Amino acid sequence: MTDVIHELDTRRLLCPMPVIKTQNKVRTLSTGDCLKVVCTDPGALNDIPAWCRINGHEVLEAAEQGNECFVVLRVGEDNGALF
Repeated sequence: MTDVIHELDTRRLLCPMPVIKTQNKVRTLSTGDCLKVVCTDPGALNDIPAWCRINGHEVLEAAEQGNECFVVLRVGEDNGALF
């Protein structure tokens, strides 16, 4: 896979900010782009994938690494969807 992965740092932000920051970043990307969201709020492992399902984005990976977690998503066709 040769997808360009954009990265968004949402460390030290609490719910709902990781999802809001993700939504704002996705609006700037093109369909098919990949975004890795790095966060310290473990709730984001559920919140961001739920937001993706509602808005037509594909979750490629979601995991914890030490005190951080990350979600990698592929932007769907409607990248301007509202929360």
